[in-house]
Amino acid sequence: MNLPEWLENPDRPPLLMGVLNVTPDSFSDGGQWIDPAAAADRAGHMLAEGAAIIDVGGESTRPGSKPVAEDEQVRRVVPVIQRIVGDHPSAVVSIDTTRSAVAEAALDAGASIVNDISAGRDDAALLPLVARRKAVVSLMHMQGTPATMQLNPTYSDVTAEVKAFLAERLQAAQDAGIDCSRILLDPGIGFGKTVQHNLQLLRDLSVFASLGRPLLVGTSRKGFIGHVTGETNPSDRLLGTAATVAWSIAAGASIVRVHDVGPIARVVRMIRAIQKNV
Repeated sequence: MNLPEWLENPDRPPLLMGVLNVTPDSFSDGGQWIDPAAAADRAGHMLAEGAAIIDVGGESTRPGSKPVAEDEQVRRVVPVIQRIVGDHPSAVVSIDTTRSAVAEAALDAGASIVNDISAGRDDAALLPLVARRKAVVSLMHMQGTPATMQLNPTYSDVTAEVKAFLAERLQAAQDAGIDCSRILLDPGIGFGKTVQHNLQLLRDLSVFASLGRPLLVGTSRKGFIGHVTGETNPSDRLLGTAATVAWSIAAGASIVRVHDVGPIARVVRMIRAIQKNV
């Protein structure tokens, strides 16, 4: 996939970002893809199913999780990224990190997107690094930190506050030298939000689309879906995830971040057919 061409296309088709957690403790698939060969095989499977981007993360950001040292993140992610781009030279790889040292090592290994859940707040060197490397960056809203974000998330107006935050971080990224055309925005579903906050943000996705940048939305297998559907096991939340993905695409999301690429690719294809008759 030609990512710059996609970013410049005003009628850009929605993309799937496949989740590849190379961690022992992620909420849904922790420990499954630690081995670089197994992770690369998983990435190849997701690409074959329709993923356009593989999002590699070496630090769990589930509620209550603790930070992972930069050198340990690098140790986990770099061999995996190298295997993916070696096996699939045209693959687009994203690095899910808030740390500039990890992002730089991942970019050196072949990644081209930095997916930062802190939106450049955790490490002052990250946004300048992205600008210098001419990478794409995704800026996400999060209240608190992964360790604290679900303790008591509170907002006066969740949609207005998340929009204001994203607008401010969009400007901060541009002030750091990142071209606006290389910036994605993510409202941060599940990151410092109650079930009702998450549902409200999904209802109001068009508000964030008005900021003028492609929206990345990650709902896959998250707890709020289980709360609504009654499924305690994250891997059982496929149908709930499919519903939120269909809604998100219809409301203007450009990228959906998912675990179950094959089934969700069919959902996205159907929504696109309804929208564009293609």
